[in-house]
Amino acid sequence: MSCENSKMPPVMILCGGRGTRLREVTELLPKPMVPIGDFPVVWHIMKSYAAFGVRRFILCLGYKREEFVNFFLNYRARTSDITLTLGNEPQMTFHRGDDEADWQVTLASTGLDTMTGGRVLKASRYLAPEDENFFLTYGDGVADIDLGELYQHHLAGGKMLTISAVHPEGRFGELEFDGDTVLAFNEKPLRRAGFINGGFMVARREVVERYLAGKPDRFFEAEPMGQIAADGEMRLFRHEGFWQCMDNPREYKMLNELWESGSAPWTRFWKKS
Repeated sequence: MSCENSKMPPVMILCGGRGTRLREVTELLPKPMVPIGDFPVVWHIMKSYAAFGVRRFILCLGYKREEFVNFFLNYRARTSDITLTLGNEPQMTFHRGDDEADWQVTLASTGLDTMTGGRVLKASRYLAPEDENFFLTYGDGVADIDLGELYQHHLAGGKMLTISAVHPEGRFGELEFDGDTVLAFNEKPLRRAGFINGGFMVARREVVERYLAGKPDRFFEAEPMGQIAADGEMRLFRHEGFWQCMDNPREYKMLNELWESGSAPWTRFWKKS
């Protein structure tokens, strides 16, 4: 578990999609707000990053933005016991040590129908001037990936983009690579693949200007990532452990069963209370 005490860049989380394949639940909630246990899946993702020292979170919002606003505005009240003193001068006392007290969460409105590349472009305004790199991920997948090692691997490689390579069902972006250099990126091939893009990525800030600026109508996973790979600027980080997205009712049920069992594998690096 490296990098825990060093300064870590922010993470940008893509949370704007509609989640149509999880329609039974997402009619009421955006997919990143669908719960695993008592907390939304995006909170589980944020906890995993926080375990490695990440404290700044930029959520790229679109569909049902108000659900994220309501959750985070009322976060402390949701997670604490409260004593209320009523009367003309009411007071509120929270009875809980807040593990997330130093989190900075930016709720960035990136448009209802904006594509992922456009969401990254719009949300990039919230990167600090000193942010030479930033984590980038999706709001619907959990993993026991060592994010400190991922970040160090990115820095050592000197590439524009480092992506995690995982081993689930072959229905996502297929990778072709030589060593740690990605040679081609093909979005959602029909055939099964040995490795696919797990979505836990680290990008250099230059990715925004070089591949996204002036192109708000692009899926990040299509032309931009394809061009990054073609330019020899994409590196991979192999993850052989647990990875799972929440893309349909079966996966929703499975992740909740893992959580209820008390041995959810994606919590491996979390601070245990």
